[in-house]
Amino acid sequence: MTAKKREPMDLLDEIYSLGFWMTGSLKKTNELVYRTYQKLDSSASEIRVIKTFRDVYYDLFSLDDVTCREKASCFPDENLLVLLRQQETDRKMSVLFSEICGLKHRAISMIIGKPLDTVRLMLSSGRKSIADGLLVILTWIEPSLII
Repeated sequence: MTAKKREPMDLLDEIYSLGFWMTGSLKKTNELVYRTYQKLDSSASEIRVIKTFRDVYYDLFSLDDVTCREKASCFPDENLLVLLRQQETDRKMSVLFSEICGLKHRAISMIIGKPLDTVRLMLSSGRKSIADGLLVILTWIEPSLII
């Protein structure tokens, strides 16, 4: 049995969810989704839609909080800081692509342009990181939930 090819509009809910998880803001999510779909045509593949989402995300938000406000406080190598932020973002996106979109490791590898083994490591560490973050939030909201 062959899987039905999903059109770009079939992915709208998933792209919106990805956008909200990545930005945490309705306004930024709406802009991200709008700009993503602006760059697509109706025949775009699922991989193309998600890759476009990632590219638009980096175009819109990759330099947030990276620019220096005072020369004395600047990070010595701003390119390194951007690279580290991109690695963390790709790790989070990899988990979201897997969990929200149901993508397999190979598809995620094609989208983010990393080797399959790197994607596996990113998924493993990313899931742990997200789980740890949720645990901290739950502890803060309701300490009695944690045994």
